[in-house]
Formats: sequence, structure tokens, C-alpha cells
Amino acid sequence: MEEQSPFRLLSSGIEKLDLALGGGLPEFSFNVLTGEPGSGKTILAHQIAFANGTPDRPALYFTMLGESSLKRLRYQQKFSYFDVARVGESILFEDLSSEALKGDLYRLLDLVMERVEKVRAGVVIIDSFRTVLGSRSKPGDEDFLHQLALRLTNAEATTILVGEYVGDELQHNPVFAIADGVIGLRQSVIRNSMVRKLRIHKLRGMDLQPGLHTFRITSDGIAFFPRMISPVDKTIDSQASSELISIGNPELDEMLGGGILEGSSILVAGPSGSGKTTVGLQFIAEGVKKGVPGVLALFEETVPTYRQQAMGFGIDLQKMIDAGLLELVYIRPLDLSVDETLYAIQSGIERVGARRVVIDSITALENALAPTFREEYRESLYRLIGAMTAARITILMTVEITTSYQQLEFTPHAISFLTHDLILQRYFEVEGQLRTFLSIIKTRGRKHSRELREYQITSNGIEIGDALREFQGVITAVPQRVAPKRRRGPRDRK
Repeated sequence: MEEQSPFRLLSSGIEKLDLALGGGLPEFSFNVLTGEPGSGKTILAHQIAFANGTPDRPALYFTMLGESSLKRLRYQQKFSYFDVARVGESILFEDLSSEALKGDLYRLLDLVMERVEKVRAGVVIIDSFRTVLGSRSKPGDEDFLHQLALRLTNAEATTILVGEYVGDELQHNPVFAIADGVIGLRQSVIRNSMVRKLRIHKLRGMDLQPGLHTFRITSDGIAFFPRMISPVDKTIDSQASSELISIGNPELDEMLGGGILEGSSILVAGPSGSGKTTVGLQFIAEGVKKGVPGVLALFEETVPTYRQQAMGFGIDLQKMIDAGLLELVYIRPLDLSVDETLYAIQSGIERVGARRVVIDSITALENALAPTFREEYRESLYRLIGAMTAARITILMTVEITTSYQQLEFTPHAISFLTHDLILQRYFEVEGQLRTFLSIIKTRGRKHSRELREYQITSNGIEIGDALREFQGVITAVPQRVAPKRRRGPRDRK
């Protein structure tokens, strides 16, 4: 049973941000929203205002030495949360720039409180507050801040001060000691890549999610992606499943020891064109055939190209989508954040109730990530796999390998240790022809085939042949035929 907060919580207007805040902003709290110019502070402040302003308790937005209210309204209208019909009734704007220029803090305080009390404001936003106090603390600033916080709290207003505070100012400015909550926004730039991040420095009385979270600015405003991904299904069975399910190919099932364990993770590794995607398509199609929904997460091909490729194997993805048994998740390969990717996949799972998931491929996923997220790749992939397998969702991932043919690479990718089963595909040359073989490197909890089996990609998908017993040195990609053993005759026994 969830614990109830001892005070009312206000929504930020962004569901996932509310979760990261521990439920929302405490009512009557005194908060600071920080970040460099262009980091998204004003957009977030407006979303909070539109999420909470009502005719009885409006959101009151003060402008101090920044853009005029008219200019702010002009640019905010492009966002979906903006409702012009509420402006002047539930959302009120007040420009106090001329008073702020005079430098009389207590006169400014009186004007703010006069307006707050007159309209009975429930939310008060002051933007930009840093221009009021300046970049350095001065005598009297702390007393002014105490008076501001006390009077706004007594007026039963939830306050948000917006300012371009960066670096050491977070430690030395008295506003951060007085504030109940501090939320920082920033832009992380590496070469030509730019990613937006948010950190909740503190929020009194709340069980917040620590660390740096990522967000985008979209036509809907702030799209937020917390780094702590929750399990897809909160009802998790503590015991692993022992049920074997088909991967979609009878011969491959046999090689895997009877199939794959429900709720396990499978890695299909091989060079480009070896048929990794085909295995993934057969895996999804097998589930749909039995009424089991699935998700295909694509990072290489576009959705139309993928559909066309699947039709080449007689797999109609659109028919599966129309039946509500398949969700195609295509994430644009541009400065991706890890958490944005994980939530997109998780959302697809929730929409169709998926029990099978294919990620094609994790190589392309890693390459599509913004540079700042590369170091977090394995940890985040581990969280995704853990969340899905804990909910008994079976996940198949493909990965491209380009290792030397002089040896069989048993761990073709740095994340292979995260998977339960590992299928390796390779090329080899015979008489001037390039042929393919596959092998099972590992399985968990069951015996598997040790054979190297040749296979072909046909209109029916992957077709697996016999073991390559007539060759030796297949792993080198240039095998030699083995001379057949000569039967012993009567003369040999003399």
C-alpha cells in the first residue's frame, strides 16, 4: 500500500517528472528553477502554471527584467499545453520590470504580495529572479529572501523562482539554502551533439529519484525521461519460468535444447547480412501465431523498409499491427538518450501487452546514442533487460560483429554476459562460395547442441541444414574437406 503524502502535491504537468519528484511539488513550497539561457526553464515554468491555475486560485506569472509578457505569450502559444482562453482568468501575467530596475527590494516585495493577495494566487512564478538580486549575494539579500518565502507561504502560494544560476552560485547564493526545492536544467554539448538534462537537487519531504534525467523540448513542451525505469509489470513472480517456448524455427529450437525459456533474453550475433533480423522476425511471428503480442524496436531500417523485408519471408507485419498483436517502435537515430529509448520500448510493451520483444539491433542503438550516453549504455541496457525478464517478457536482441575469422568469438559483444542464450552466425568459404553456419554458444539451465550447422536464408526464413562434419577449420572461414574414413577389409585384419 502506497504511503499518503502529509500535504497536497501539485502536478508539474508532466507525469514522468511528477514521478521523479516523488509525486509532485509540495503545496505552498518555495522552489528555485535554475539553468543556463535556452535550457527550457521558462517552458517548464509555464507548464506548471497551466497545470495548476484555476479561476479561483490562478497561477500568477511575474516578469522581472526579462522578456515582456507579450513576447512570452507569443512564443508559448506554439505548445499544446497553452490555452489562450485561460489567459487572464486562470493564468495571469504581471510585468514588474520597471519596479525591479529601481532596486528597492522591499517595495518590489510589497507589490508582489499586493497582487498575490488580490487575486488569491495558488501558484506564483517570478522570472527571472536572478536579475532581481544580481549574481552576487549582498547584505540584506538573505532577509529579503526570508521575508519573500514567509509571506508567500502565509498567502498559501506555491512559489517558483526562475533564474540563470550556474556553477558555484548553487552553493553560495542564499536563495538555495532557503528554498524547499531546487531543480536544475542544463544542456550537455559534445562536439555537434546536444542533450538536455534535468537534476532535482533537493525537494524537502519528498522521496525523489536521484541522478541526471534527460528531456526533450517538443511541441507538447517538456518530454521527460527519468533514468530509473520501473518494471513493466509490478506483479513480478519471484521464481523464474521453466516453460520452453519456440523461437520460431523447429531446427533452431532443437539446437537450443527444446526452445527458449519464457522470460529469458537471447542474443543473436553475426556479421551484416547473416540473417539476424530474419531470426527476430520468425520469433515475433511465432508468438503472434499463438496469440502472443510482441514489440519490434527498430534502430536501423525505417518502418516501411522493415515491413517490406518481412513480406519477403511471408510475414505480414501490418496485419499483425491491425490485429493489435504487434507494436513497431521506430526511434529516430539522432542524439538519442538511453532513457528516452527505454521508455519508448516500455510504452510499446504496455500498449499491446507484449510478451515478446525484439531489439534490432543493439549495435545500431549504441551508435545512435548521443556521445554523453555511451558510457551508460551497458548499465541502462541491463536495467531494461532486468525489467522485462522480471515481468516474464522474452527479449531477443541482435548485434553485429566484425571479428577476425581466425577464431570463434565467444563473447561477440560487451553485453553478452547479460543474456541467457547466445546464438552465433558466421560466414565461411567453400570452393569460391560464401556460405553460412550457426552455433549455440550458451544457454541457461539446459543442454544445447555443440554442432556447427549450415543454414540458408530462403523465402521461408532461416532453413537449417546438417552439421558440417565433412569440413574441418570452418571457424577460419576457409575450411578443408575431411577425407572419408576407409572401411577396414579382411586384408587389413591380417
